[in-house]
Formats: sequence, structure tokens, C-alpha cells
Amino acid sequence: MKNHYILILLSLFIVVFTVTCRKVPVTDLRFNRDSLALSVGDTGILIVTVLPEDATYKKLSWSSSNSAVAIIKDGMILALNEGTATISIATSDGNKTASCALTVNKKVEGEPEMIIVKGGTLPMGCTDNDCWDDGREEPLHQVTLSSFRISKYPITQKQWRSIMGSNHSHYEGDNLPVVQVNWAEVQEFISKLNDVTGKDYRLPTEAEWEFAARGGTKCKGYKFSGSNDIDAVAWYRHNSGRVLRPVGTKMPNELGIYDMSGNVWEWCNDWYGPYTRGAKVDPQGLEQGSIRVGRGGGGTTDTVSCRVSTRTELHPNFRGPYVGFRVAISI
Repeated sequence: MKNHYILILLSLFIVVFTVTCRKVPVTDLRFNRDSLALSVGDTGILIVTVLPEDATYKKLSWSSSNSAVAIIKDGMILALNEGTATISIATSDGNKTASCALTVNKKVEGEPEMIIVKGGTLPMGCTDNDCWDDGREEPLHQVTLSSFRISKYPITQKQWRSIMGSNHSHYEGDNLPVVQVNWAEVQEFISKLNDVTGKDYRLPTEAEWEFAARGGTKCKGYKFSGSNDIDAVAWYRHNSGRVLRPVGTKMPNELGIYDMSGNVWEWCNDWYGPYTRGAKVDPQGLEQGSIRVGRGGGGTTDTVSCRVSTRTELHPNFRGPYVGFRVAISI
């Protein structure tokens, strides 16, 4: 009888061992797109789908057919020189592969340097101990965002002039942020930039702007973009001399993005409206409205306005002496 129980237990062990050690092979491997265009100096991400979801080995190897044109580092594409290359991935056993045709173009004069912001989840709005008393930043709510790219600096006057052919900012300087541009003029700039680059630049959504300003998935919880010390990261009322300052002359935030606190307010894509409770995924704001969202504070504002959660209302026709913008692009 004892031996009988031993045999039963042994059989059960064999069954469990077989089930737990069963290898589930990868049946499909694909990129989210067949082709990708970047400019020299750009970084890019391709999203990979591995099926089935419970495949045993999901480790992939990446390669570039032309390392002089582009290289792969930690799953990120780095565009080095003009030309074409094929970006490939393969399963560890080499049985499944996928590829994407990459074209690297010469960077167009006026095209901004972009920073990748990997998707993630953030509490959007102000915390209980850091809220402006007008209620604009409440309630705190959870937002989940897909990956995107955002310009490293606000658009400069040199970039604006190279695309638009003129510049009417009140303080002039190539590396000063462009200002006194209203909503329609910003959209005209973006349209022309897209025409010459073949890309799909746009204004960031308010949620994207705040996520980037907070440092994305590298967020350290700073009050301002990159630090709790406003003088380290922002030009504002008490250190700017109340004049525009060149971009990139303060410290960047956790993602290497500059000037998201202070110097100029920045247009966002959203119509302005009150926050609502409940988690959201890639929110786009109200479908219609009369006022747009501005973020970041400016060179004449106080510390409160430079916090990463601060929001303001900008009429689409407003051309402010301290209102500029930066661009984003979806991945």
C-alpha cells in the first residue's frame, strides 16, 4: 500500500513537472510599423509585439544592417548619418524575425532636437500640500500615457525664422525662445515644419507636457521641472531681470529637457477645462472650447506659476511677450 501511494505521488510530480517545464514557443514577432523616418541626431523607438503573451523565452536580439547610418542601444535607435538601414529583431533561437525599413534624412534647418519620453503613469495635478488655492490643479487624478517625443528646448527664434521667414518677437536673439505667437501662428509653423520634414509634429497635450516636465518615468517628485531649487532650473521674476533668456542656460530635468519651468509660458494642444476624477489613458482634453491651456510659467512670474502642476488660460488670439511653445511627436 505504501508503495502504491509513492507511485501515485511520483506520477503527480511528473505531471506537475511536465506542465511547469512546458516550453511555449514564440509564434509571431512583429514591429508596430514597416518603415520609420528619422533625422540625423534623432532617437527612435519601435514597439515590438511577441506572441503568444505567455511565450517562454521573449529575449530578443536587435541589429542594424548599416551601423554607419543607425545603431541600436538598449532597444533605442540612434540615427547617425543620412542613408537607409534595416532594423531587425530575432528570437533567441532565431526562428522568428521581424524587420523595419529605416530612412535617415538630413536634419532640416529649424527642426528641433527631440527627447524620447517613455510611456508610463503619473498622478496629474497638485498634491495636497502643494496646491494653488484657485482649484485649477485639482482633483489629483491618474493618467497613463503612450511614449512620445518632445523638443529638448522651447522653439527658438532662429528655428522660427528658418521655417517662417520672419520673426516678430519683442526681444530678438537666435537662441531666445520665440514669443508673441498666437495659436494660429503656432499651427502654421508646425504645418510648414511637417511639410519640409515629412513628419507629424504637433503641440504636446497638457498631460504629455506635465509628464515630461515631471521627468516621466524618471520622476523624482520635484516641485519644479528638474529640482526643488527654482533658481537651478528656471528663469523667473527674481532672477531673469524680466527679460527673455537663451534656452538651455539652466539645468535640465531628469529626462534632459530644458526650460519647462520659467522663461516662457508654453502653448499646449488642449482646450482649457476643469479636471475630472477617474483614471485616463492618453487624454486629449475637451473636444471644443474657447480657451487653450498654457504651462510652465514665464520670466516675469513668481515661483508658484513655475511649478510643474501649474495651469493657465490662454486665449487663442493672445500674443504674449512671454508666451512660446515646444513641439511633440507621437511614437
